[in-house]
Amino acid sequence: VQLQASGGGLVQAGGSLRLSCQASGRSFSGHIVGWFRQAPGKQRELVAGITSGGTTKYVDSVEGRFTISRDNAKNTVDLQMTSLKPEDTAVYYCAASRSSRVLNSARLYEYWGQGTLVTVSS
Repeated sequence: VQLQASGGGLVQAGGSLRLSCQASGRSFSGHIVGWFRQAPGKQRELVAGITSGGTTKYVDSVEGRFTISRDNAKNTVDLQMTSLKPEDTAVYYCAASRSSRVLNSARLYEYWGQGTLVTVSS
C-alpha cells in the first residue's frame, strides 16, 4: 500500500483545512488509518484514527475540532480540521496498519505517506 497525503498549507488561527490521504497499490479498506503530526522538537503523535468499520478515535486536544472520515470506494481517508490553533502547526502524516483497532504508537503502523505541512498563524 502506498499512501499520498495532501492538503496542507498556511491558514490563520480559527480557519479550516482538509487533509486527504489517498491509497494506491491495493485497497486499504481493511486497514486502520491514522493521522499523525510532528511539530519541531516533539514526538510524532496520533491525532485521529479510524478503523475499517468507521470507528474513530481522537487525541483530546483536537476532539470536537477535527473529524476523520474514510471512503473505502475511493481509497481515501480525510481529516477535516476546523478552529485551527497555532499549536496545531506541524507536519501531518497518514499511516495505515492491518490492526483491527486504532493504535497510538507510530511504530505499529506499517505504511506511511509523506508529510504535509500545516502552518497556523496567530
